[in-house]
Amino acid sequence: MITHEAIEQGAHRLEGTERDYDVLMDRIGNARLVLLGEASHGSHEFYQERARITKRLVMEKGFTAVAAEADWPDAYRVHRYVSGRSKDHSAAEALGDFKRFPAWMWRNRDVEQFVSWLRAVNESRPEGEKIGFYGLDLYSLHASMEAVLGYLDQADSEAAARARLRYACFDHFGEDLQQYGYAAGFGLERGCEHEVIAQLTDLRRHAEEYLRRDGFVAEDAFFYAEQNARLVANAERYYRTMFSGRVASWNLRDTHMAETLDALMAHLGRRHSGQKVVVWEHNSHLGDARATQMSEAGEINVGQLVRERYGRDAVLIGFTTYDGTVTAASAWDGPTERKTVRPALPESYEALLHEVGLPRFLLMWDDARARDLLKTRRLERAIGVIYLPHTERMSHYFYATVPDQFDAIIHCDRTHAVEPLDASTSWVDEEPPETYPTGI
Repeated sequence: MITHEAIEQGAHRLEGTERDYDVLMDRIGNARLVLLGEASHGSHEFYQERARITKRLVMEKGFTAVAAEADWPDAYRVHRYVSGRSKDHSAAEALGDFKRFPAWMWRNRDVEQFVSWLRAVNESRPEGEKIGFYGLDLYSLHASMEAVLGYLDQADSEAAARARLRYACFDHFGEDLQQYGYAAGFGLERGCEHEVIAQLTDLRRHAEEYLRRDGFVAEDAFFYAEQNARLVANAERYYRTMFSGRVASWNLRDTHMAETLDALMAHLGRRHSGQKVVVWEHNSHLGDARATQMSEAGEINVGQLVRERYGRDAVLIGFTTYDGTVTAASAWDGPTERKTVRPALPESYEALLHEVGLPRFLLMWDDARARDLLKTRRLERAIGVIYLPHTERMSHYFYATVPDQFDAIIHCDRTHAVEPLDASTSWVDEEPPETYPTGI
């Protein structure tokens, strides 16, 4: 009980008021990067609280971009919408390119509301000061190739023809990138590495010529095309490494996301110095990997890379939950379901925070006793797009030291499934509560 009382004394209750995050704003200070995590990809409260914090960072701290664990071209359609430069008539329409599994991760009610808010805020801002929305992930190889070709068709028809010849290397694999990765990774087929690198180099070689044209708009369009070309190069490598082991592909993906964030900071900094970016990703990407079991396997992540580069200019904030419901699938490309989240395992951080007895709170390390109590390594839960409650310990837990992993955590004791914009029957028909822990 002494343990729980010490943590409670250091906790800042979240009661849904404007002043909930005052102490967090003080802690963030003049930091240029705020990384907001999530313990699952499908919990309403995580999206909701990230949006609340982000709105204050935009309005009070001058943050000018949100970078998400989303594919670059899909997110850029949203960026164009919130910037007032697209033909989409609504936030839901602007989220229309999120078709790949798991579409509900970004095509949901909470993101729709946040995107609508971004659009409204931007209406009164000049072109160079609008809040942007960007994706950091690398799964969009085909969409990114199409985006590069679309840009070059407008900018340089000869360069577009060269790009088509290079990207044709992928044609006989169709949409099956895992087949490409298997064939290229094991030397069964000649890979496309040289072609995608040549295309990126060619695009960069002509940058000065392309950027002479229309000032800010041309610079933004070129940056979008360049990042797509870089994504194609990294995605090609990612799919080749998939069959070399999880660590290699994980590290490549997180390195790509960190490099994209660096490129975004540099791009935005060319307009105004001191640009600030909010990052929305899963805890497993944003919590410093060196404080978790991940590092023992040789894995790195965005949180570690950001801390190494930006130091105290970056603030890492994690989220936890004890139980509730979650939007997830039971298998990759499986139907979207609203699933019951089992109570956290007794030896986990989530169980310890549950015993504090507060429905929602922020915990920072300004209270030395709370920090010292949480420094004991414990299990931490991570639910991605797949949730397998019957293999919960093996599938969803890893060891971590939370005060070293994050600069602060937000605990929402009971969370609820995020609502997809395209809710199917499998989501609407909520599972009956499971009889934890026997399942009988």
